[in-house]
Amino acid sequence: MSTLTRPLKLLSELLYDGSLTRKAYLNAVAVVLDYGAALIVGFLVTPLMVAGLGNYVYGLWQILNRMIGYLMPASGRPGFALKAMLANQQASTDYEQKRRYVGSAVFIWGLFLPVLAGLGGVVSWYVPFWLRVPEAHIWTARLTAALLAVNIIADAIASIPQVALQGENLGYKRMGLSAALVFLGGAYTWLALHLKTGIVGVTVALIASTLSTGLFYFWIIRSHLSWFGCSRPARRDIRTMLGLSGWFMLWNLTTTLLLASDVVTLGLLNSVAAVTDYTLTKYVPETLIGVIVIVIFGIAPGLGKIIGTGDYERAIRLRNEINIFIWLIATALGASILTWNRVFLGLWVGPGHFSGPIPNLLIVVLAMQLALIRSDGNIIDLTLRLSRKVLLGLLAVTVSIAAAVALVGGFKWGIVGLCLGTLAGRLILSVGYPAQIGRLLGIGFASQIRATLRPASATAVLFLAAAALERFLPASGWNGARGWALFLLSAAATGGLMLAASFFAGLNRGQRDSVVRRVRAILTASKA
Repeated sequence: MSTLTRPLKLLSELLYDGSLTRKAYLNAVAVVLDYGAALIVGFLVTPLMVAGLGNYVYGLWQILNRMIGYLMPASGRPGFALKAMLANQQASTDYEQKRRYVGSAVFIWGLFLPVLAGLGGVVSWYVPFWLRVPEAHIWTARLTAALLAVNIIADAIASIPQVALQGENLGYKRMGLSAALVFLGGAYTWLALHLKTGIVGVTVALIASTLSTGLFYFWIIRSHLSWFGCSRPARRDIRTMLGLSGWFMLWNLTTTLLLASDVVTLGLLNSVAAVTDYTLTKYVPETLIGVIVIVIFGIAPGLGKIIGTGDYERAIRLRNEINIFIWLIATALGASILTWNRVFLGLWVGPGHFSGPIPNLLIVVLAMQLALIRSDGNIIDLTLRLSRKVLLGLLAVTVSIAAAVALVGGFKWGIVGLCLGTLAGRLILSVGYPAQIGRLLGIGFASQIRATLRPASATAVLFLAAAALERFLPASGWNGARGWALFLLSAAATGGLMLAASFFAGLNRGQRDSVVRRVRAILTASKA
């Protein structure tokens, strides 16, 4: 075998997509590449933003991002409905019907466009008063908010080719190429900062990145999805998609409040400076554990096909494996973050931005909890039965915000109160979503509770041990290239040890065998 033929054969085997396991693996690799690119860009750009914008303006940018994000449900969220419909009907060869679904998504976008534009205008005008923005920054805040609303409008239509590709379980087809777009977006942001255009320029860079991504996916989908197009939808198609979009719209509002209310609550009831420290402290936990959520979204369309064909026994098995992997990786990463987050922040953006060991612990717990919640929420999406999920989500968000407001505004507990309030509300989803999936797929709730006891105990022990270890790390001496090298080696070693401890302490023999079998199936391309 020639020197050239051997690597080509290896590459062909790695890209083989003849089974659901392999497609899930390739989708996971694709999203990890994209997310890794985003991680690198965020790592490089965030210190530049903090230094270039200043603590106050950077905190203002974070708050405006979240507040305008509340308007996202007003776009109708047609992409979410389209992705769920295509994932559920992957086995169908009625391509004209699928084109009508695309047409329905475009119609819904146009239907909600005036609503989104109007709300964007109102919020943009009044947001400086709500945030008590100094007079020098009022028009900057208004223009930034308006541009962020424009970005939501652009993203709602530009993302349709991307969600169609993902819905057909072909998201891996853009592997590697879309990662280049992430770096392009980072380059746009760097240019805006270099030209000293402030947060207005940074927002324009965000819009440019959104449009570039949309054009890229339109080019990709024409090569890999021959049926893709936009047909005039029938009224029944519009009603179906609009009904599904309505639930997704409510769910997106719930998710937006679930993910963004913490920053807004802290900014309104505490201070903008506290927002800067809080967002920097939670950067690593949310970024790294967020990888898990992205991977789950990448492999979910394959599970959607299984649910759509009624193979619930296989769906239960795969859901259990997904939860095992989420727990295993999140525990190992979480324990490593608890040990090294303070050191990382000092190296990255300088000392003085670490929120403290207790907020650090609570932030990691919240990130892990959110990964498990979103995984089960995504499985419920694939069943197309969203009403109970959305109502539970709204209840959880209401409790989270009310508790956070009381603890931050009333008791003055700051970031600790914010985390405890958020944790209390999300517990509703931690219990409610598994119970709903149990009813849909026929899994006993008591058996689900028993299955969590050993992993939860292992997580508690490892997290407390990591938090205790962090207190013994020196506060100084982590400087320059030597400091970075020592940090990276130490963090990697900690992660490996925590992964091994999680694997053996938290999983029983059957679960460990399941993990090994799935990894072997990926590597050998055996059928799921």
